[in-house]
Amino acid sequence: MNLLLASTGSYPRIGDSAELQILRRTFAAADRGEKTAADLADAENAMTRLAIEEQARAGLDVITDGQTRWYDPISHLAKKLSGVRIDGLLRFFDTNSYFRQPVLTARPERHRALVADEFRFACNALGTLATPTGKAGKLKVKAVLTGPYTLAKFSLAEYPEMSALEARVQAYATALATELHALADAGAERIQVDEPAILKYPEDWQVFVQGLGTLLRTRDGLKQKGKQIEICLCVYFHDAGALYEKLVALPVDVLSLDFTYNPKLAELVASAGSPKPLGLGLVDGRNTRLEDVGAIARQVEKLLPKITGGLAYLGTSCGLEYLPRDRAQLKLELLGEIRAAAGL
Repeated sequence: MNLLLASTGSYPRIGDSAELQILRRTFAAADRGEKTAADLADAENAMTRLAIEEQARAGLDVITDGQTRWYDPISHLAKKLSGVRIDGLLRFFDTNSYFRQPVLTARPERHRALVADEFRFACNALGTLATPTGKAGKLKVKAVLTGPYTLAKFSLAEYPEMSALEARVQAYATALATELHALADAGAERIQVDEPAILKYPEDWQVFVQGLGTLLRTRDGLKQKGKQIEICLCVYFHDAGALYEKLVALPVDVLSLDFTYNPKLAELVASAGSPKPLGLGLVDGRNTRLEDVGAIARQVEKLLPKITGGLAYLGTSCGLEYLPRDRAQLKLELLGEIRAAAGL
């Protein structure tokens, strides 16, 4: 069994030292008219490079750009679409983070890159990285998109044709499908689609599946053209147990689960098994407490024989933006310790 260490998405954008405050200070200065958009881009670039370096130093096999440029998981994508106005702040699930709510004034359409340019930057930054382990050339960058259902669920509509949830989901799915082409052209092979909202609103299952289906058909079309694209569906911030059998039956390439909301989820997954690679979010991405390495390693040992295909990904339950930077680093380092304790 091959167990890869993987980022689940975001990484803290600031830290305690002065140099790690550059993004916050530049944002504040830009609001005062003292810094330009170019200054802000430079700060984002610097912190993105650092996030990549710290993930590589921690020994991860699959990394992201840390989503450093994302204000939040909803508006970062929605604001780049035509027909969308970004409105006030709302709490993002049960976290202490907020998102700016999109309001659809027309059918949302994609006319420019959503994350493809950010993905290219991350790949280029990784290519120039020299790590103590010398493994930078073997690392893979994963692109991350918030899925069409979660985007639609947290959007409002002034445009009557977008008032139905189904219409919003399909509009977002069409825009994201176009982005998949751009990511494939940029060289992306792994694309994580975050759909945390479906765990909270399981009654919307059919609508969720329809939106995801648009992305999966796009993936299949890209594969027919020789593009090696994998879609990882990532769900978190709620108990996945009740939906596990439905989720694992979906034709995604990888299913990534948050194990922190249900202490019996690992037992359930080990009992039911999985016909596809799983992302094992066994390390809590929102709690500063460090897990017991041996206890998590034992869970890994029970789960791996039940996963078909000889591949799984060990990661945190969600992105790490909810933790102080020093604790986020320790959480990533913990992943390697768990893999070693499991004898892999």
